[in-house]
Amino acid sequence: MTSPGSKRPLSSTERAISPPTKKKVKAEASVTMANFFKPASQKPKSSQPKKVSWHIVNNSCIVGRYLVGQKGETQNEEQKNEIKIAAFDFDHTLIMPKSNGRFSRSASDWKWWDSSVPSKLKQLAADGYTLVIVSNQKAVSLKPDGKAKTGNSDSKSLSILKEKITTVLDTLDLDVSISIYAATQYDEYRKPRMGMWREMVKDLGLDMTDDVDEKEASRPVKTLDLESSIFVGDAAGRKGDHSCCDRNFAANVGIQFKTPEEFFRDEPPAPVEVDVFDPKNYMGMDTPSTDGVDKISPPFTKQSDTELVLLCGSPGSGKSTFYWKHLQPLGYERVNQDILKTVRCLSPLLGLSNISCPCIHAYTD
Repeated sequence: MTSPGSKRPLSSTERAISPPTKKKVKAEASVTMANFFKPASQKPKSSQPKKVSWHIVNNSCIVGRYLVGQKGETQNEEQKNEIKIAAFDFDHTLIMPKSNGRFSRSASDWKWWDSSVPSKLKQLAADGYTLVIVSNQKAVSLKPDGKAKTGNSDSKSLSILKEKITTVLDTLDLDVSISIYAATQYDEYRKPRMGMWREMVKDLGLDMTDDVDEKEASRPVKTLDLESSIFVGDAAGRKGDHSCCDRNFAANVGIQFKTPEEFFRDEPPAPVEVDVFDPKNYMGMDTPSTDGVDKISPPFTKQSDTELVLLCGSPGSGKSTFYWKHLQPLGYERVNQDILKTVRCLSPLLGLSNISCPCIHAYTD
């Protein structure tokens, strides 16, 4: 019972009914639902994990592979049977010291050689080129750091090079794998020699010959398209260049060469100030034959019944190969240190003493 003048409490049916509270729907839910119905080609791509694997070849050549994705290969590269290479020198071609010195002072002392470098490389990747860095790095030491307190025993110079290359490629942010080759000694790997190129051909599983045996004919063979490949480097024999090794490297490999100015800035070629030795200039082409096939003059012909041919060159330069291919069929005999077990190669042949020669090929009728 209520007292007079007091208000009667409202019944449950008489009370004002509050509207139900609306649940807040997260924006992410609607985005997820929308993406669910989108075709796979229109869904946003997640960034693929990237890493660099390193190893040393013959205690001389640094080899790196900038890997993209789980397999370290992009789908396009796996499907290609004909590979065209876009190879670049590293310092003063792709990058240069931010401090404007000749050499960088640290792993972070770098900037793009030109603002167009990233876009040009991305366009090459989109056009199906395999990107490779080929660099002489004589200042890098491969001797382990005995004072290293951590598990990494790389020398300071090697650690800086690895960190700088990794940072550059991370900044470039390409969705393709990139190979890196760096020569640290004056040996077969140093440009203009072809050691780093041969290592790349082997690593990519490329076939540079036209001969394919029956076992390989049943499977796809990746061949190297030299005609479409290119090498870009700053050591081109121009006024002010420290050498001509990049231009000579491209000539040895047999691919097109351009300087950074020509490739990235579309500048006209600058005159070459040094004498560039190109063996092709000394192998004249004969008049085309009646069947339309050009014939190359033989590289060596016998001039007399008794001859002494001296072949001089560093190890692995092709002296023995030249003998077996061109001199042995003409009847020349081969004499060298490996056969005689002495540096006095001429002594047994001519009765001389205190004379040494790396390789001698003599012909007697």
